[in-house]
Amino acid sequence: QVQLAESGGGLVQTGGSLKLSCTASGGTFSRYVMAWFRQAPGKEREFVAAIRWSNAYYGDSVKGRFTISKDNSKNTVYLQMNSLKPDDTGIYYCAADSGRIVSTIAQPTYAYEGQGTQVTVSS
Repeated sequence: QVQLAESGGGLVQTGGSLKLSCTASGGTFSRYVMAWFRQAPGKEREFVAAIRWSNAYYGDSVKGRFTISKDNSKNTVYLQMNSLKPDDTGIYYCAADSGRIVSTIAQPTYAYEGQGTQVTVSS
């Protein structure tokens, strides 16, 4: 069983930056594909980014602005978010899964998910 705990959300102005963290406990962190999803009110859950081994994958709406990274020594995955826009507002969820192949990396069906952290970008 893997437990995930997100932190780092908050309120930021358009153009600002935030860095989210997700710390995992249980399981072998280095073996998991780690991902970030987000959900805005009234919208479906959206893929933001994932990291599988040393390869990073991004949703189209965040490419060039967000960076996902992973520190296996700290069992933590990060999401650096720059040039934030009001459309980036939502609850950001950290997710983990093992054995996930690249073709399914953006599907919100990960085995484990955190409680989420709120990100609000004001215009």
